Amino acid sequence: MIHREQHGSVTVLRVEHGKVQALDLELCLELADVFEHVDEWEATRAVVLVGTGAAFSAGVDLKRVLDGGAAYTDRFLPALDRALGALFRCPKPVVAALNGHAIAGGYALACAADLRLMARGKGRVGMPELAVGVPFPWLALESVRLATPVEHLQELLYLGQTYDADAALARGLIDEAAEPDALPRRALEVAQRLARVQPAAFALTKRQLRQSSLDAWKHQSAHETMVRLAWAAPDTAEAIRAYLESLKK
Repeated sequence: MIHREQHGSVTVLRVEHGKVQALDLELCLELADVFEHVDEWEATRAVVLVGTGAAFSAGVDLKRVLDGGAAYTDRFLPALDRALGALFRCPKPVVAALNGHAIAGGYALACAADLRLMARGKGRVGMPELAVGVPFPWLALESVRLATPVEHLQELLYLGQTYDADAALARGLIDEAAEPDALPRRALEVAQRLARVQPAAFALTKRQLRQSSLDAWKHQSAHETMVRLAWAAPDTAEAIRAYLESLKK
């Protein structure tokens, strides 16, 4: 699911999982396993995370949520938290190269990285969870909140719109837009620049920026319980079915 390539001091992690890298239990567990061990990779000074084909990640696999019900969401949501947490607190620089769609959980994953570059074209970014009818897990929303200019945050979350690369750049949702053929090279260049920063200095600075969020996350058990109950509720399942039907149209 996750292919690893070494380019000098930069490790490129390419996600290949189904047609659109949809986040399911298995992918979240593998992402967590990878990012929980990145600090042990001595040759790695920075990481590029990229998807395959037309999507970085199109978000949570909603069909699996419907098919699995509460038994699945009770396992999936903690795995999603674990994956986001491992990326969010990774001490090494991480550049998200959005080769295509980064929607909902896929965009939250990108926001947990340090910088976001996006290919121009048909790909879009956004957080349509409320349009789908599901609440945000705490760390997913916190990752997006920290990465989004405050003047565009409510528009992003409440309206559930998605944006192409140039519109996303104008709103500060990404840091740079590139032509599709140039994205891999440009993401590698940015990661190589970050790799030249003294590792301990970078890790401590990143920790200072994010530690208050990680500390707050430890005290969100009541919120996460409510999120899990909401995801497993019958009316949520109906809302998800309606959303999936709307995508077909």
